[in-house]
Amino acid sequence: MEPARLQRYAWLSIAAALTTMGLKAGAWLLTGSVGLLSDAMESLVNLVAAVVALWALTIAARPADEDHEFGHGKAEYFSSGVEGALILVAALAIGVTAVRRLVTPAPVQSVGLGLAISVLASLINLAVALVMLRGGKRHGSIVLEADGHHLLTDVWTSAGVVVGLGLVWVTGWRWLDPVVALAVAANIVRVGAVLLYRSGNGLLDVAVSAKDRAALEAILDRYRHDGASWHALKTRQAGMRIFITVHVLVPGAWTVERGHDLCERLEAELRATHPRTTVFTHLEPLEDPRAHGDQGLDRPDVDAAPAIGADAAGDAGVSG
Repeated sequence: MEPARLQRYAWLSIAAALTTMGLKAGAWLLTGSVGLLSDAMESLVNLVAAVVALWALTIAARPADEDHEFGHGKAEYFSSGVEGALILVAALAIGVTAVRRLVTPAPVQSVGLGLAISVLASLINLAVALVMLRGGKRHGSIVLEADGHHLLTDVWTSAGVVVGLGLVWVTGWRWLDPVVALAVAANIVRVGAVLLYRSGNGLLDVAVSAKDRAALEAILDRYRHDGASWHALKTRQAGMRIFITVHVLVPGAWTVERGHDLCERLEAELRATHPRTTVFTHLEPLEDPRAHGDQGLDRPDVDAAPAIGADAAGDAGVSG
């Protein structure tokens, strides 16, 4: 995936944040609603998050170098973490403003025009959020997914503000405006906590999902023929990139070339499961008991025998 293509998503998010922030700030100035103020502040967070996302995508797209031999993919998790932290800060600011308005209620003005502007801003966010989510799933980017979910949350936030402000307009209950703002703050806290959790998980080398692992195991199982087998399957994710390691066991009578050809075919199938996958295979003789004792902390895959001795020596095929 060329960097410019992913960066276009971030530029789209920046443009949407600037537009909606201006619209919502105008709605707040017209009405004096603290609910609309909270909505405008969330758009400011969206803008900062989009800028950080652009930076992260630019860094993550850099090729591997001498200092980062596995690439720069984890830069995406920093973006997700910063976005989560910014969301929590915004929620705190919204909460403080809402409590002050709850203690000292104030009238809202020009509600109809303010609501219309807020709805327009929400429609822009909805369209961009759907684009970001589709892009994140298609390209396996946590940055795009995080930004998409954040914008989608902003849509629901705006919907709550519109409903609350509409009720204030109809009923005259001023206290509803800050109550809605507090509800918005609570929802923002939830989203921020989720993003921080996902970011921390990624930095801790989280494995692929159970569904993706099952797909990998299904591919590996197709190579259980002519005495060949496998074990010690391990996976980790680094932004858009996935790393897979697996030990391939073959009869000792096989030639190096035959074992290598098997690993090449297996690696090609594993790489085809994800657009950015690096596969490391370790070729071992099936009859050597040491080959069954080098699985480390791997889950108990089939064909695992009691550990005997140290790691088996052998050539490791690496692909990416």
